[in-house]
Amino acid sequence: MRVSRRAINGLSRREFLIMTSMAATGLAVGCAANPVTGRSQFMIMDEKQEIAIDRQQSPHQFSSDYGTVQDRLLQGYIEASGKRLTANTHRTHMPYNFHCVNANYVNAYAFPGGSIACTRGILLELDNEAELAALLGHELGHVNARHTAASMSKAQLANLAVGGLAVITGAAAGSGAGNLAGQLGQLGSGALLASYSRDNERQADSLGMDYMTRSGYGPQGMVGLMEMLNSMNQHKAGVTDLLFATHPMSSERYRTSVRQATNDYRQYDGQPLYRERYMDNTAALRSIGGAIRLMQDGEGAMPKEQYSQAEGLFEQALGQAPDDYTGLLLMAKCQLVQKKDRQAEGYADRAKQVYPQEAQAYHISGITKIRNQKFDAAYEDFSIYERQLPGNPNTVFFKGLSLEGMEKVEPAARAYNTYLQQVQQGKQAQYAYQRLKEWGYIQ
Repeated sequence: MRVSRRAINGLSRREFLIMTSMAATGLAVGCAANPVTGRSQFMIMDEKQEIAIDRQQSPHQFSSDYGTVQDRLLQGYIEASGKRLTANTHRTHMPYNFHCVNANYVNAYAFPGGSIACTRGILLELDNEAELAALLGHELGHVNARHTAASMSKAQLANLAVGGLAVITGAAAGSGAGNLAGQLGQLGSGALLASYSRDNERQADSLGMDYMTRSGYGPQGMVGLMEMLNSMNQHKAGVTDLLFATHPMSSERYRTSVRQATNDYRQYDGQPLYRERYMDNTAALRSIGGAIRLMQDGEGAMPKEQYSQAEGLFEQALGQAPDDYTGLLLMAKCQLVQKKDRQAEGYADRAKQVYPQEAQAYHISGITKIRNQKFDAAYEDFSIYERQLPGNPNTVFFKGLSLEGMEKVEPAARAYNTYLQQVQQGKQAQYAYQRLKEWGYIQ
């Protein structure tokens, strides 16, 4: 039987054949009704799987983004603002949760089970609570229209086509030595995020406008958000690269928001924007806005290997915000990449003291300890990291490296073997395999 190029529901012939083979092996595949449109769409995960994947992956992304902010007032405000919208969504029963994360870049994102985050970088660009509601409403639109789940479904198809699902939390293990995230054994920012099409973005904008206005906000909040994003898309690269890579922006989106606010949602025009309330709740964040922008510039210098410049910018930022967790870890990473290992250890230890509940500092600290041949302390750091944030195979590798440094060959071999069961490619995998071979565990 000959299958056409666009076989069914927008699937290519290749995707259709993969889906058929998956069904033959007992994997749940098929099409589900979109909760917003009612139309059928390709999906290989049901709602329970959406929630399970969210719970498994979102903590790793949040930690990659330096964790939820320690400012309880701000975090509570973000949670309350998001929850205010959920009663007016199409999937009111989902276990929604909302976070402001400590990352400096400008972005917001959603996981398929309803975990939604905005960075402190984007909060500095907003002007009122209605714009925040538009931002969170847009991300709720992605969850409700199942854009994230559909994107992950197609990504899983691509992974299956090349021989099996990738262990996504181990992606950094295969990175080149020149990649900072790879060197430090960390996920890069955005490694777990879905990318959306322009049609996805249009639908999420429309849903966001609907959710926010029905929740009591004026439609000018969406117009203001689109105006800000459109301006940044044209004039401010670097801190918005990930945002526009995952959420394509266009002047059309801005024009559409103006048209909708003027015509379709005119009856809501008198509803408030809550600027004063937004300013009150973001006051502490805005007080370190200068430091955050210095960090943004420093992060922009790092991929260009302008490490001295980055170090100077991080130093200025820490001069303004000496206990900033993100700033301390950025400086630790900058020191590590310059092989200033003792200085890196000091900054990482300080970050652990500042935010002991957040996992990433223990990972970075463990790497500095290995570099400084403090293998017992490194093993302890990686053990704490693993307890706080299980599921990253890189941690298993570094525990093995620590055990090897302690001359505990048998437990090191077990760790390397466990790592190789999850990750088979990259320099770390090659190292683990070679050690097992040298020690006689592999013939």
